[in-house]
Amino acid sequence: MNGYAEKILHANLETGEMREEPFPEGWRRAYIGGRGLGVRILQDLVDPGIDPLSPENVLVIATGPLAGSGLPVGSRYGVTAKSPLTGTLSSSNSGGKFGTSLKRAGYDAIVVHGRAERPVYIHIDDGEARIRDASDLWGMTTAEATATLQKEMGDPALSVACIGPAGERLVRFAAIINETSRAAGRGGLGAVMGSKNLKAVTASGNGRITVADHDRFTALKREMAEKIRKNPISGEGLPGFGTAVLVNIINENYILPTRNFQTAHFPAAEKVSGERMAESILVGKMGCQGCIIRCGRDVEVEGKRTAGPEYETIWAFGPDCGIDDLAAVVEANNICNDLGLDTISTGSTIACAMELSERGYIQDEIRFGDAELMLDLVQRIGYREGIGDELAEGSFRFARKHGHPELSMSVKRQELPAYDPRGLQGHGLAYATSVRGGDHVYAYLIAPEVLGSPEKIDPYSSEGKAVWTKTFQDLTAFIDSSGSCLFTSFPLGAADYGAMASAVTGYDIDAAEVLRIGERIWNMQKIFNLKAGCRREDDTLPPRLLREPLTEGAPSGRVWEREPLLDEYYQVRGWDREGRPTPEKLRELGIGEDGVAIP
Repeated sequence: MNGYAEKILHANLETGEMREEPFPEGWRRAYIGGRGLGVRILQDLVDPGIDPLSPENVLVIATGPLAGSGLPVGSRYGVTAKSPLTGTLSSSNSGGKFGTSLKRAGYDAIVVHGRAERPVYIHIDDGEARIRDASDLWGMTTAEATATLQKEMGDPALSVACIGPAGERLVRFAAIINETSRAAGRGGLGAVMGSKNLKAVTASGNGRITVADHDRFTALKREMAEKIRKNPISGEGLPGFGTAVLVNIINENYILPTRNFQTAHFPAAEKVSGERMAESILVGKMGCQGCIIRCGRDVEVEGKRTAGPEYETIWAFGPDCGIDDLAAVVEANNICNDLGLDTISTGSTIACAMELSERGYIQDEIRFGDAELMLDLVQRIGYREGIGDELAEGSFRFARKHGHPELSMSVKRQELPAYDPRGLQGHGLAYATSVRGGDHVYAYLIAPEVLGSPEKIDPYSSEGKAVWTKTFQDLTAFIDSSGSCLFTSFPLGAADYGAMASAVTGYDIDAAEVLRIGERIWNMQKIFNLKAGCRREDDTLPPRLLREPLTEGAPSGRVWEREPLLDEYYQVRGWDREGRPTPEKLRELGIGEDGVAIP
């Protein structure tokens, strides 16, 4: 079973039926695993027109061949379903150890069908899977549910992926949390679990993960580890300050969205930076299973030791809400982990409400800079209490209800992350064209446009950005499918991922094939979204970012230039002017026009 358990588990929560099927080798070659496998399964099983919170939606939890292989930073898994936030086919990725645990338990993927009559969880132990009652777990936070399940199983190391009260209450941006602080956060897939009355999935096992070419694998382990350690981002910046190293960098480039993207520079950014965290509250570093980067932060605030916030979380509850209180940001992150909330969408939705309030569009007194109120709103969102019930629908639905959808800083109804695209033409294109809505990790153009990796390109120019965006999107789709961490893409390229996948699986995967597989996955997601109703007009940014120029720093006077970028991108993709893959492109990728792979 080189890189694979070679089995997919189907769990029907309505009937209680559990069945196994082989992971077809053709699918392994074409989609690798993880995100790719999830996308492929959804194409077969889900009508794109369904309500994402209906029993007809299917949830796929899948890992890839590099997860648990022993290669550096290979421990990821993906969750795929139709998103209740965006209506698109969404896949969310998480680290920790759950991906490896799932494979060692005997499965590459779990496909969850239907809805249970009462709360349940799925327990997998060395190839045996059962649906168990979770009535006593319902209402628990993610930390409480994890601890309870570990105690019941007599296994403190039991791997648990679960939802909190937010998922139970169908908050549209509810997350799935594993290891109490690792999140499959974006797209509201925790709400899909909640809609199915599925509280958790647990996995344990002793299955052996073999590799096809042991000698090449051993050499690659050393080679890739050395590349990771020598790279200034993966070897110095991320280990030293975590992802929060970006706070000052992005702020100094005047692209740090502030007060709901009204400006792009936060004067007090240093107070919530990675450097400030390191000198004031940092007590240790954390990493996913087998990680040599260890970008996670272990912090202590007022005697409470918790996982430290990531860059996007710091931004969402800090600059975007006009807050410079690091302790409040840490607490907001803790609440989100406990309740099972996506930190980006939670903070951004609160920021949207703050602007609506300050402009007099809602009566509630919600003001930028009010840390105490921000924390109260996070809690209210997770439990759908008071105005939190409205905010739990996401910023777009909230702003539209109050007559001003233009104040939602979202794409396809998913809140944008922590980079202002008016000073980043390529990253803006990645935002607009993302197949899962407002997103930064499906194509991280910050790497070349700001950090100079793999080379420095002009962030203000549109030239060549369509090719850069497509390449990053395709490469990331492969990385997500392989079970590897995206942070490895700073020192590694397509050829490296192909070499690692080949050594593990025995398949012949070169750089061109890596990108081809990624392109196939991207087009499959696009086809699903077109069937769900997405159109060219959805590949855009909020009006503010198209019409209101930045006023400070080097990007002053700039907006995001949509039309020339979008036209060129569609052309580079081999799509028509409306953003539909052409028959020629689909045949080239081995995909039928209906999204079904051609044998």
